Amino acid sequence: MHKPIKKVVIVGGGTAGWISAALLKKVIGAPIDVELVESESIGTVGVGEATIPPIRLLNNVLGLNESEFLAKTKGTIKLGIQFENWRVEGESYFHSFGAAGKSMAFCHFHHFWQRAQSLGLNTSIWDYDLNYLAAKAGKFAQINSKDPIIELPYAYHFDAGLYAKYLREVSERMGVLRTEGLIEHVEQDKDSGFISTLVLQDGRKIAGDLFIDCSGFRGLLIQQQLGAGFDDWSHWLPCDRAIAVPSERHATTLPYTRSIAHAGGWQWRIPLQHRNGNGVVYSSQHYSQQQALDLLLNNLDSKAIGEPNFIKFQTGRRRQQWARNVVAVGLSSGFLEPLESTSIHLIQSAIVRLIHMFPHQGIKAIDVAEYNRQSKVEYEQIRDFIILHYHVNERNDSHFWRDLRNMEVPDSLRHKIELFRATGRLFREQNDLFLESSWLQVLVGQGIVPQDYHPIANNLSKDKLFEMLNTIQAIKNEPLAKLPSHDDFLQSFCTKPN
Repeated sequence: MHKPIKKVVIVGGGTAGWISAALLKKVIGAPIDVELVESESIGTVGVGEATIPPIRLLNNVLGLNESEFLAKTKGTIKLGIQFENWRVEGESYFHSFGAAGKSMAFCHFHHFWQRAQSLGLNTSIWDYDLNYLAAKAGKFAQINSKDPIIELPYAYHFDAGLYAKYLREVSERMGVLRTEGLIEHVEQDKDSGFISTLVLQDGRKIAGDLFIDCSGFRGLLIQQQLGAGFDDWSHWLPCDRAIAVPSERHATTLPYTRSIAHAGGWQWRIPLQHRNGNGVVYSSQHYSQQQALDLLLNNLDSKAIGEPNFIKFQTGRRRQQWARNVVAVGLSSGFLEPLESTSIHLIQSAIVRLIHMFPHQGIKAIDVAEYNRQSKVEYEQIRDFIILHYHVNERNDSHFWRDLRNMEVPDSLRHKIELFRATGRLFREQNDLFLESSWLQVLVGQGIVPQDYHPIANNLSKDKLFEMLNTIQAIKNEPLAKLPSHDDFLQSFCTKPN
């Protein structure tokens, strides 16, 4: 249907709706009108409080002032995630946003470290990771260096509801029209099947050329109206429930997320300026709702200050994330549990992908097909990374962990695990969100010890190898003494004049 796109209508607010509105209006600008329809009577899931570094690019594109953003969203800094009890109970490891060591031509740093381990050097891969060192020291500041060895990549924790409110203010200043109302029914063009009009309960009609479905799990347009289908991944990722509850903030604010595995799921702890975010993600086949609630409330490390929020979900992806003239963004496009804080990123990447392919002269089937192809690959790559945490485990305390260890995994993941186990080799798939450094940390953290390393690592004598590793370790530790505590940074930074 080659009708020029003059008006975009977004169904639903929350984080997905307002990111979509702000980014479309900021980047596409005047050629399109953007109207967002939402109702205060419909709540949002609103637990996406931890992010990954690409959100900084989103905020920069929107022109957000970082100190104002952190102040308005009660945000804190995130340097990575600490995984506790995932390989075995009582053990933890870190997935940082940094990279261990330094880049080497033709041979990743970890091959040198592996050879040194075989020669008796007793260090961990994280001893060479500045993000990890700063996180465990509770320190942070932006490091402005052109030397990648001392970069300190970071993301944020923030209150998702406050972020959506902030982006609403930004969007409305740019000219996005917000309409309050409940959608009664949807009209479609009888020839093309395209959505033409939303009819609200009070009779108002909202017409559009392109619709963004941010209606959450309901998938009001993409599924209920267009039947775009769903690929169910619960046989690989059986957790299907979550309970969230806020608690009082701590005196000291950690600059990282905690993910704590339990017998039938896992628990998150996210530190904000004004409170802590807590929740448990679990399998209803292994825990009753009451068991999960008791587990969560009995494992808070500060006093609960709100009522629990109960969430049901199904892991998987919408088979067509762009169908006819509807693009699904956020929970309407699919759901992957927030183990690696990818929920908000998937919103961001969906809208960025749409902007790259924006159908200004009308929707073309080839664009829709390419959008859906890229979305499928992205979801599957993230899916594999999350399955890795569950599948490679050595826990024997419950059927949950034993079943996950023994299940058949996607061929793409099985190949990656087997290649690393046999050779230590890691190769990033095209456009994979997670770099080799991320895969390395989780593979090593979950207990996989490669049987070999790259022959280039043999080019140094033992003494030269140990000297190189000691030098890198010293370089990584050197900035720590100059970094303020995370809380001192927030106190100073968030009170800066804009």
